[in-house]
Amino acid sequence: MSQSILPSRSRRVVPAGFDPLTQPIVQNRALQALSSSSLEPGFIQSAFSCPVDWQVEPVFTESFQADSVQFQNVVQAAVLFPLVQRSDGLHVLFTRRASHLYDHAGQISFPGGRIEPTDHDAIAAALRETHEEIGVAPEYIQLIGTQPCFLTSTRFTMKPVIGLIRPGFTIVPDTTEVAEVFEVPLSVLMDTSLHRLHQANLPEGGHRFYFSLTWKTYFIWGATAALIRNFYHFLAAAETQLVKGKRP
Repeated sequence: MSQSILPSRSRRVVPAGFDPLTQPIVQNRALQALSSSSLEPGFIQSAFSCPVDWQVEPVFTESFQADSVQFQNVVQAAVLFPLVQRSDGLHVLFTRRASHLYDHAGQISFPGGRIEPTDHDAIAAALRETHEEIGVAPEYIQLIGTQPCFLTSTRFTMKPVIGLIRPGFTIVPDTTEVAEVFEVPLSVLMDTSLHRLHQANLPEGGHRFYFSLTWKTYFIWGATAALIRNFYHFLAAAETQLVKGKRP
């Protein structure tokens, strides 16, 4: 991932301002359970190729927009939502960011980073950053689609690019940016009974809402959890409309 534009002598790790592990949970309501067939590559590809009428996560309605140009004074970024086929179904690949990084140090993230002037678009940026961060070359990634941009509390706009990683890839992490690469079953991520909505009271006053999800020793929260939550809403709507034949 591209480094901060601040000069090195001015850079320091910026904490969230609160401990995300200890903030009170204000909601833990499970939504519609997805069928196992809706978590298969064929269905996901079909859903992205059809017009699905769906709504973004309602907690973050104002934070999701179709494109980053609708936000002002932001750093544009793109991430890959990398799906990997395993014997027990699809998994999603994540990174744990190095603890010394200026932005989002130590957090669980999707591969990705800033959209550079040399990138043709958000998709190109996500593919380039994935190659740089974890060593997976673009030729191993089958593009499926994109989802709305998410505006983070640090004024990044994250454009999710959904991709299926073909067999034969090798993970070679850039250890200056990535502390760890791991996978989580998609069925776990789409189980909304595991999603927690927190309300953090900020030191400067006010509050902030964020989702979290815990799997084994991994605490996934913030923007990454918001993108996971949005992916669920898309698949739930696609299942209702494409499989059950119901339109809102």
